[in-house]
Amino acid sequence: MRTLTQQLTQYAAYHRDRRNIATHFVGIPMIVVALGVLLSRPAFAVGALPFVLSPAWVLFVAATLYYLVLDVPLGLMMAIFSAFCLAFGQWIAAMSTLAWIATGIGLFFIGWVFQFIGHIAYEHRKPAFVDDLIGLMIGPLFVLAEALFGFGWRPALREAIEAEVGPTRINPQPAAAHR
Repeated sequence: MRTLTQQLTQYAAYHRDRRNIATHFVGIPMIVVALGVLLSRPAFAVGALPFVLSPAWVLFVAATLYYLVLDVPLGLMMAIFSAFCLAFGQWIAAMSTLAWIATGIGLFFIGWVFQFIGHIAYEHRKPAFVDDLIGLMIGPLFVLAEALFGFGWRPALREAIEAEVGPTRINPQPAAAHR
């Protein structure tokens, strides 16, 4: 299994334009919340568990375990966001079918619009998951790490990533023109 640095470096290679990263700060959380909403149905009471079990629980628990294996502090922060997604998803899923599906699909669609605007208009490069599906799991972690880097968190990790793929930039020309 690749390390946190390797995973973030591979993902970062597809995300060097700051404007693209900014679209990801909006799009990725929307998509993740949408998954929490859409996968909160069906839900089943299981024994004495204090919550109902749904496909959302399976996804978010599996993702959190993966994040914890990569890095405990980041995994714990992602667990907090996952708990929010599960609670919000369960709340919306308890509403009418129309409210549930409109909220879930709306968030999902708008989130992907932000993603593709970032890649088409700014990065001029396909999304990372096109070449490696694990990019779908690393995207949320990347957004969290980028936010934390902005506060000076783990400068050695940021430097290791930038040593491989270069610093972020505002690049008005296609990335391929600079190679």
